[in-house]
Amino acid sequence: MGSFIENQILGMQWLKILAGKILTSAGVDIESRIGASIHFFIYDVIKISILLIVLMFLIAYVQSYFPPERSKKILSRCKGFPARLIAALLGTVTSFCSCSSIPLFMGFTAAGLPLGVTFSFLISSPMVDFASLFLLTGIFGWKVAVAYVVLGLIVAVAGGTVIEHLHMEDQIKMFFTPVKCGCSCSKAKTTQKQRLVTSMHSVTDTLKKVFPYILLSVGVGAVIHNWIPESWIISTLGKKNPFGVILAVFAGIPMYSEIFSCISIPESLLAKGALLGVVLSFLMAVTMLSLPSLIMLKKVIKTKLFVIFVSICVTGIILVGYFFNAFEALFL
Repeated sequence: MGSFIENQILGMQWLKILAGKILTSAGVDIESRIGASIHFFIYDVIKISILLIVLMFLIAYVQSYFPPERSKKILSRCKGFPARLIAALLGTVTSFCSCSSIPLFMGFTAAGLPLGVTFSFLISSPMVDFASLFLLTGIFGWKVAVAYVVLGLIVAVAGGTVIEHLHMEDQIKMFFTPVKCGCSCSKAKTTQKQRLVTSMHSVTDTLKKVFPYILLSVGVGAVIHNWIPESWIISTLGKKNPFGVILAVFAGIPMYSEIFSCISIPESLLAKGALLGVVLSFLMAVTMLSLPSLIMLKKVIKTKLFVIFVSICVTGIILVGYFFNAFEALFL
């Protein structure tokens, strides 16, 4: 049953077979480079879009129970490590809204929550979510998905702990006021009908925003999968290059993407011989340290805290990457 869920429901291998049969019946040689690229593109775009629609609906529905005010109340009841852990867990249900993480961080900070708690939330929110668990299960298997989420939460809690113990409250720029997220996911709804309607709106809004990037990501993945020599990938991002993880992290930072928008790239790199830790560290860097979010964050915290935050995130991602490299045999 577990294998069926992983391969057929989340991995949608039936869709891959179906797409191959349709293309073959249309006269396309799916064994050729061009045919294989077309096959990969069609299969991945449809698969990722279906997962996006289903998971976004579920996530938006869960988010409707955790508006900012309720999250503040939950976090204000705890202190120390439990508060940071809860903040990291709350981050998993506030993802998939590009305008949510930093405005919520600003609101939590303005409300007087401890700095470590707010940063645990800030690290967790874009990187670890329900969708990553299911999506990574479909791409890499449940072992990788669970380990990715657990290690992401560890990085979030550890990062918040370090920042809290550094006592850097003076590094927050106090000119801002709590910012409300402009999208529907931030609005608390009271009836089930309103929750369902809001969730559907969230799905359509997100799909409109993300779909062009899905096409771009799958297109890049198709090129990597069928046109870039395997020997080049292995020499650059495989065992022969001990700095592959570091290279992947700094390659991911300039990108602006959510996990659905870029998953085809690490999927293709892994299939070509890149190490597991390399592709997952790339994925973490893209989702956690995108350049636009860093620019926005820099406007609300001072340089010293900003440098420490980025350093903690980069170090955490690199350590996670080398962990997956070292124990790749256990996960794949």
